[in-house]
Amino acid sequence: MAEIKYEDGRKGAGIRTGAQYLEGLQDSRDVWLEGEKVADVTKHPGLSRGAHTLASFMDKQFDPEYRDIVTYREDDKDIPMSFLIPKSKEDVVRRGAAFYEWAKWSNGVFGRTPDYKNTSIMAFAACAKLLEEGKVEFADNMLRYYEYASTNDKVLTHSLLNPTVSFSEAKAGRSNADVTLKVVKENDAGIFVTGARLLATLGPQADEVEVFPSTVLDRQKDEHLEYAFAFVAPVDSSGLRMICRDSYDHGKSNFDAPLSSRYEEMDAVLTFKDVFVPWERVFIYRDPLLCNRAFAETNAVTQMMHQVICGKLAKAEFIVGLLCAMAKASGKDKDMNIKGQIAEAMFITETIRALRFSAEQHAHEDEYGNYIPLRRPLDTSRNLFPKMYPRLIELVQLLGSSSLMATPSELDLTNDIAGDVTQYFQLLNLESKDRIALFRLAHDLSVSGFGGRQTLYERFFFGPPNVMASIFYDLYNKDEMIDRVDKILDS
Repeated sequence: MAEIKYEDGRKGAGIRTGAQYLEGLQDSRDVWLEGEKVADVTKHPGLSRGAHTLASFMDKQFDPEYRDIVTYREDDKDIPMSFLIPKSKEDVVRRGAAFYEWAKWSNGVFGRTPDYKNTSIMAFAACAKLLEEGKVEFADNMLRYYEYASTNDKVLTHSLLNPTVSFSEAKAGRSNADVTLKVVKENDAGIFVTGARLLATLGPQADEVEVFPSTVLDRQKDEHLEYAFAFVAPVDSSGLRMICRDSYDHGKSNFDAPLSSRYEEMDAVLTFKDVFVPWERVFIYRDPLLCNRAFAETNAVTQMMHQVICGKLAKAEFIVGLLCAMAKASGKDKDMNIKGQIAEAMFITETIRALRFSAEQHAHEDEYGNYIPLRRPLDTSRNLFPKMYPRLIELVQLLGSSSLMATPSELDLTNDIAGDVTQYFQLLNLESKDRIALFRLAHDLSVSGFGGRQTLYERFFFGPPNVMASIFYDLYNKDEMIDRVDKILDS
């Protein structure tokens, strides 16, 4: 591949401030929420606080306390660590430390921070030679885009899945012509796409959308080529629309809704109507076989799972802390049964920690000269955590019980009933105000609509659990273990 150089000013200055990020969202994007078109996502009550939270995270990249953890230096610029192409085990460990730091800023509740999709772009760029199988130009396009995204600190969302109209057709890898995103025409400048994709988490608060191959496409080399592509488009592309679910940020104070008031990362279905994508932003085209191979053979799945496990660890740790705080407040932390329940959450946390450690410490070189974490521990985590997380939430509900409902609002601490609230809502080790704040936090995580979405999100983060388990089974090294059984039977 030829050396990639920028001559059109697209190479940026590195990490952006929160203000620069928010300014970039004030464009012509077509976002619909609760029956109305959103004029400005940075000001809309259902979207703005999530965007401002992410802006605060962008600012943390400049903080001397975090800068050396979450960025690396290249060409006199600070670049997000998630874009670092790992060339050693030490690089893999550095990337893990950055993922974990980002996750701790929200305790893993803001699940779709930019480092997730940055990692996808990094992985494809690191293995861009694979894309030469389609066209040499597509590999060059990927390298150009990687440099653009990394040096401009772009925030990406993605839309990986086609809407399911018929389960049997989707399972067979066949697409529905009426709804599935497809190329409808092309010219010398690029391609035009029409259809729908889901589900773009953080979509309205992102700069760009990654539209990469669906998990499975029809295997026939010369059929359904119009559905086989990979590209990236600006969120404000003409003809691109985002249709959002209801917001879980209801305008409550940080006291009343400590999580949903801060960490609402909107989910949206994307519709495309003759959206133009220039050739320079196309990375795979009319090649179903390459589409089906791309995520595995670029090791993007493994690299992304590395980011994910660090976030799940931060989230599990947070829930352990919450459970301990709840037990201590009421004096239940002396009870053996309660200790046993909380210990179960600790077991889960330490399992995830051990899997992360194993993946990083057994990092190895791939065929492209890049280092990747060991996949098996990461695959184990992505299969276990969707089962573990609902249990963590159940433990919060069991420990909180009716206290999760005994949660008057912040206003009740200063209005005409404040005396009653102060007197009757105290706990053994907490005054009423602090008790209410603690259990409103537990409520927001385990009972609220926001919390319900978190649980659903964790159940299906990487796909249907049965599909993920089947993939794990297929990849597992079973032969050696079967041989041991055969030796016993043959002896």
